[in-house]
Amino acid sequence: MRTNNPMLKEEAFRKAPASSGTMTVGGTAGKAFIMLALLLGTAVYAYMQVVQNKMSMGVMIGALLIAMILAFATAFVPKISPVTAPVYAAVEGIVLGTISAMYMQRFGDQVVLYAVLLTISVMFAMLLLYATRVIKVTNKFRMGVLSATLGVLFMYLIVAVMQLFGVSVPFLHDGGTIAIIVSAVVIVIAALNLVLDFDFIENGARSGAPKYMEWYGALGLMLTLVWLYLEILRLVSYFVRND
Repeated sequence: MRTNNPMLKEEAFRKAPASSGTMTVGGTAGKAFIMLALLLGTAVYAYMQVVQNKMSMGVMIGALLIAMILAFATAFVPKISPVTAPVYAAVEGIVLGTISAMYMQRFGDQVVLYAVLLTISVMFAMLLLYATRVIKVTNKFRMGVLSATLGVLFMYLIVAVMQLFGVSVPFLHDGGTIAIIVSAVVIVIAALNLVLDFDFIENGARSGAPKYMEWYGALGLMLTLVWLYLEILRLVSYFVRND
């Protein structure tokens, strides 16, 4: 029962105190859809505000900081997830809406539409592969995805540090062959994390975790979906740029 998603760690279920009602897969899915609706609502609002030049970058940065604080707070105190999870979804929607509008202004309307459709398609494809056990979550599978995810995070960290010192990494962002390959690999890794998330939620429900853990599990799943969408958006922009 291990996953790369910091929100969906085994300890959260094991240490959860007993409460009225238990976590279910269906209940977690319902919470995830509620969060998705909140995220889409605020994303559309932020998108329109940016298009009409009524929202500054400061709003997005503030929303991003709040989202990060909420995610870390919930990771340490899962019991607050019924409050923090929906708020996170609403705040994260502002971030995604702003970023999507920026991509739209630079690459055209279709880039966002394609990214949304591809993200949904990948999510349901991975869910189908997991449900039919075409992809089986074994210890080797978990370790492989974990290692790959840590590698991606390490790459992000190195690039961020280099940019702080004014050193750019053009081959990762110029839309060339290397950038496309790297982005595609990251998308595959993010998609495989969805499988681990599905498996962890199922095991959590089977173990009889408290009802509030449905929000906790939904928040963890949302984190992976946000990562997946942003990477797909980046990849789609490369192809639009190269047309």
